[in-house]
Amino acid sequence: MSAILRLDDVAGGYGEVRILHAVSLEVVEGSITALVGSNGAGKTTLMRVLAGLVPLAGGRILFAGRDIGAEPPHGRVAGGMALIPEGRLVFPDFSVEENLRIGAVAPRARAGAPARMEEMFALFPRLRERRRQAAGTLSGGEQQMLALARGLMAAPRLLLLDEPSLGLAPAAAAVLFETVPRIRARGVSVLIVEQDISSTLAIADAGYVIENGRIVLSGNGADLLRDPAVREAYLGLRAG
Repeated sequence: MSAILRLDDVAGGYGEVRILHAVSLEVVEGSITALVGSNGAGKTTLMRVLAGLVPLAGGRILFAGRDIGAEPPHGRVAGGMALIPEGRLVFPDFSVEENLRIGAVAPRARAGAPARMEEMFALFPRLRERRRQAAGTLSGGEQQMLALARGLMAAPRLLLLDEPSLGLAPAAAAVLFETVPRIRARGVSVLIVEQDISSTLAIADAGYVIENGRIVLSGNGADLLRDPAVREAYLGLRAG
């Protein structure tokens, strides 16, 4: 299948501080693609560049065949890209249902919003139970469900997940990693950035390892998980 997202020599950072250096990768349509690496490797910066929250300093971003490097964030959402940011960032004083409605503000998402909300309640039954409850009173795992559902309310073609398991209890994180393949099954491509390398590569069709703002390894998710260099550097496992 063709790539829904392609990065060619992407550079970016904050002011004079360059974080990303010639990053090239692609997300095949209908796939889960993982970007893994240690804290400070540049993962979140890359997600912010993709979402238009940090300016592109060099290279090219092609989304669905279009160069979006100069598009504002709302233009990228309108085109079918949605970011689930690190830390979830739900609106704590709004109800679950109100948070979901906010997710459907893009023109492409408005027409089917009521039906899509019902789909979200089917995908995340706990949210149906909590639909009138203020988002700030939910557990961390429930807030992550809400953040995912709110992103899907935008009817994205590509979902960007930035450290979705961060701060979750192990049981909630396990549910999260079970949910991502179900999102792919809905026809949504996924690019997931994570520090939980083992769980992420286990569900990924393809993966990239980033170090100091550069891609240093890439391949099939399962192959990377078995790679001795990945196992030793990131999982603390040495070949016996």
